[in-house]
Amino acid sequence: MILCCGEALIDMLPRQTAAGEDAFAPHAGGAVMNTAVALGRLGAKVQFFSGLSDDLFGDVLRDHLAASNVDTSPVHTSSRPTTLAFVKLTDGHASYAFYDENTAGRMLDESHLPTVTADAMFFGGISLVVEPCGAAYEALMLREAAQRLTMIDPNIRPSFITDEPRYRARLTRMMGVADIIKTSDEDLDWLTGNTDAAALLDGTATRCVLLTRGADGVTIVTRDGTRDVPANKVAVVDTVGAGDTFNAGFLAGLAQSGHLNKSAFADVSLDALGDAAALGAKAAAITVSRAGANPPWNTEL
Repeated sequence: MILCCGEALIDMLPRQTAAGEDAFAPHAGGAVMNTAVALGRLGAKVQFFSGLSDDLFGDVLRDHLAASNVDTSPVHTSSRPTTLAFVKLTDGHASYAFYDENTAGRMLDESHLPTVTADAMFFGGISLVVEPCGAAYEALMLREAAQRLTMIDPNIRPSFITDEPRYRARLTRMMGVADIIKTSDEDLDWLTGNTDAAALLDGTATRCVLLTRGADGVTIVTRDGTRDVPANKVAVVDTVGAGDTFNAGFLAGLAQSGHLNKSAFADVSLDALGDAAALGAKAAAITVSRAGANPPWNTEL
C-alpha cells in the first residue's frame, strides 16, 4: 500500500467556448492527488491523505479519487473551501495562479494526521510550501520515515513561495530522510544552483535521485552508479500532470518488482530502478499526449 500525502485542488484549465470566448473549465487536480489517481489507475494499492472540503468542488475531488480506485479513508474533511489553481498554458507548458487562503487543504494541521499502515509514502507539491499544512506533512514524514519507504517530489512553484528560507529548510529536512527524491532539472537548479543530482545524496539517507529532463528522459542517480532512461516520443498536447504520472509509474514499478518497502528497497538494483523509471516514463508519455492531468489506466500501457 502507498499513502500519498499532499494537495488536492481544482485546476481551472483554459478552454474556448463554442462562441469563441475564452473560459476556464474546472478539473480535479493537484500534484499529489494526480500521483494517487495515476497509481490507482495503474493497479497499485493506494490511499490518499489531505484536507478536503465538503463543498461542491470537494465532492468532485472525492468522486475523482474513488473512480480511480483510491482509498480516501485517511482524508480529513472540513467545511472550508477548496483550493483553486488557474492554469495558463504557453507552448504546452503550464504556469499557475493559486487561490489557497483558509482552504480545507491549507488549514490541515498536525492534529489531523492519520494512523499509517502503508508500506510506502509519497510527499510533495505546493502543500509543503504553506502553513499549517506544510508543517503537518513534514511532521508526518519525519514520524514515519524510519520504518516506511518514503519518496518526495518538491515540484517547485516559485510564484507560490512566500517564505523561501523556511520552505528551503523544510525541504532540506524532508529530503534528508527520504529514500527517493524526484526532481526536474528546473527544480534541481532552484534547490542547489546547479544540475548535479548527486549532490542530493550527500549527507542524507537518500538512496535514489530521479532527475527528469522532459524529452531527454530520466537519469537515475545512486551511490552505486547512474542509469539513463529515455523518454517515450509522443506528440505533446500539454505537460499538466506529467511528472505526477511519472512518480506513480515509478512507484508502481517498485511494487511490481517487490521493492516497495523499506527493507527490500535497501537492496534494490540499478536494473530494477531502471525498469521502474521506464514504466514511469511510459505512463507519463500517455499523459502528455492528451489534455490535462489524465493519467493512463493499466490497460492503456
